[in-house]
Amino acid sequence: MSVRVGQPAPGLDLALRVYDRTKDGTDQQFQDLKLSDYNGKWVCLYFYPLDFTFVCPTEIVAFDKALGEFKDRDAVVLTGSTDSVFSHKGWCDSHKELGQLKHLMIGDTSHELSKAYDVLDCTKGIAYRGVYLIDPTGVLRWLAVHDLGVGRNVDEVLRVLDALQTDKLCPCNWKPGQSTLN
Repeated sequence: MSVRVGQPAPGLDLALRVYDRTKDGTDQQFQDLKLSDYNGKWVCLYFYPLDFTFVCPTEIVAFDKALGEFKDRDAVVLTGSTDSVFSHKGWCDSHKELGQLKHLMIGDTSHELSKAYDVLDCTKGIAYRGVYLIDPTGVLRWLAVHDLGVGRNVDEVLRVLDALQTDKLCPCNWKPGQSTLN
């Protein structure tokens, strides 16, 4: 399968196992979901390479700190790696900032989702740093994939989400509040 902007997002109906630390604030939960469960909302789906690494928690914490901004834009944030939900739990339990995590972590141990989003490094069995914006109708509207050692900029993801939500032409370096092109 090839992931393409302007086409239906891949894997919308894959059964996904997720780790959800947010159920009661202290106790973890494991649950199943599908990306199609979020039809009607914007979805920011991002992949990271591995639990228990150095760059990954900086990104996960940055996305988590921006959850209110995503919520203001009627968007949900989901993250995942090829690690299991049990590895996610262990990592969150052992990491001060990840212990406060408020968004779901997908355990893509089958690699189906990371393959569908063309972000899997098959030789290493891990995902590159991919981020995808899916509109409320399930269409992929934007993607960016970074190499393993380069973290993302959450402000840029929010800027692109804002631009997409205008449904207008936005010039280079456009920021919310600036004029769009007619």
